[in-house]
Amino acid sequence: QVQLVESGGGLVQAGGSLRLSCAASERTFSMYRMGWFRQAPGKEREFLAAISWNAGITYYADSVKGRFTISRDNAKNTVCLQMNSLKPEDAAVYYCAADPAGSVYVTRYTYWGQGTQVTVSS
Repeated sequence: QVQLVESGGGLVQAGGSLRLSCAASERTFSMYRMGWFRQAPGKEREFLAAISWNAGITYYADSVKGRFTISRDNAKNTVCLQMNSLKPEDAAVYYCAADPAGSVYVTRYTYWGQGTQVTVSS
């Protein structure tokens, strides 16, 4: 059972940046593909980005490509999401997710964090 804890959310002005982090409890973290999702009120959960176990492959949704960057540090069991040029429509609860199988192009995940709120003021 992998436990994931997100941090780094908060309030930011439009055009600003935030860096989200996700800490994983699992010692075999390096074997998991990791992803970031978000969910705004009244909307479905949206895939944002994924990274392979060795960070060799990354995959982004079109809505965040060029603005968001996913990265991981297997020595620290963490995955990060650097978010730049934030827009009011980026406001949501952001979740990290982990799965021990499948490619980065698969958006189904087994393990989820509790989420961190991101608010973007206009």
